[in-house]
Amino acid sequence: MRVLIADDSLVMRRLLEVTLAGWGYDVVTAADGAQALQVLQEDNAPPLAILDWIMPIHTGPELCRVVRSLERERYTYILLLTSKSQREDIVEGMGAGADDYVTKPFDQHELEVRVRAGRRILDLQELLMQAKEELRIQATHDSLTGCWNRATVMDILGRELARSKRERTWLGLTMFDLDHFKTINDTYGHPAGDVALKEVVARMNHSIRPYDAIGRYGGEEFLVILPGCDETAMLSQSDRMRTAITASPILFGDQPLSVSASFGATSAPPGNDLTLKQLIQSADEALYLAKRQGRNRVVYTPSETATRP
Repeated sequence: MRVLIADDSLVMRRLLEVTLAGWGYDVVTAADGAQALQVLQEDNAPPLAILDWIMPIHTGPELCRVVRSLERERYTYILLLTSKSQREDIVEGMGAGADDYVTKPFDQHELEVRVRAGRRILDLQELLMQAKEELRIQATHDSLTGCWNRATVMDILGRELARSKRERTWLGLTMFDLDHFKTINDTYGHPAGDVALKEVVARMNHSIRPYDAIGRYGGEEFLVILPGCDETAMLSQSDRMRTAITASPILFGDQPLSVSASFGATSAPPGNDLTLKQLIQSADEALYLAKRQGRNRVVYTPSETATRP
């Protein structure tokens, strides 16, 4: 764990640095309040700071107020180092946002205990943030394949459609469906189908651009959102994704699974007044035609001509 030590006394700064480094901490030092403030405002600021109360430019309590005003998601645990021992002074320091204090000259055992208490709090916060991130992923991602779930991919599509109208740019959408997927489940079992779905999404993620989005629309059906793609780009991108699926068999243990997919592509032109439902319907109609024409192919349907319920 990185720790910031801010003290205008070179002797005290060096003593703290040697002590904390000996306990295994990665120490960053600052000689005054301005240097300390610069470090604390960085994106990767140390999560634990030991600040001298009285320093040039900014005092320890002043730095506490600034740090608390930043309202970052990651907490900074602050220890004030002070020669003040009056109750009113301690109340002032804690009121400014400090979490604890150590009086000068400090006792190594006391300092170690207080630093360890701060670290426990920071470790607990890290666990809470990990749990929060896991819940966010569960709420927005498909549990099997790891891509966006239906609700989230539809939300992304809605935002991208609104942006394409606002900025008058193309928006491409592909809906693809694995061919004869039921046969895989019936022949090899549902675990084989799960392996196939996960591998197909992995191959798709390697085929799309960083700003594209793929989501599971339902069952073995997926949506891929491709901003900025007109008809030519949609045919090219969709066929590249189709080829990525069929490039090599998907292995289920030692059993190779031959998997292919049918792609229905469409796009919303600049200045369009399409609704989300119309765009989805256009991609669905193109997918329907791809299946009827023999599967394992890409069919493009202009979004303005979609008619099939």
